[in-house]
Amino acid sequence: MTVVAIPARFTRAQEREWVKKMLAKLEKQEKKRRPSDEELFNRARRLSEKYLGSQAQPVSVSWSTSQNRRWGSCTPATGTIRISTRLKGMPNWVIDYVLLHELAHLLVPDHGPQFWALMAGYERTERARGFLEGVDHERDGASGPSDDD
Repeated sequence: MTVVAIPARFTRAQEREWVKKMLAKLEKQEKKRRPSDEELFNRARRLSEKYLGSQAQPVSVSWSTSQNRRWGSCTPATGTIRISTRLKGMPNWVIDYVLLHELAHLLVPDHGPQFWALMAGYERTERARGFLEGVDHERDGASGPSDDD
């Protein structure tokens, strides 16, 4: 349910127009925060171009409802990336970090120095990791994620 506060002096016509305008604005913001699979795929391609010199070329990028412990996963052999639906609604820079993390795994399968060198270009890596650790801690009281995705 959405509650729209309006001044008492509004006429019925003004009220309808204001509510319509505010609901459209909220819908636009929500859509931006919850991109479709296609938008997620396009976003991943742009991130690969910007941070990885277009080296990572995913075949598909999609939301996954079956990832309850990981934020994302990829299968380098098939070029598929799956992003947990738990990320929907989180800040874009956090989603971008997870997408970039999985894109880097298309190039380097482990979390060794070469992997982190690829991630070094993303200026919000540490901030995003801290954000996700906080979400994990809030969810289950864990001391934080392992080096797994």
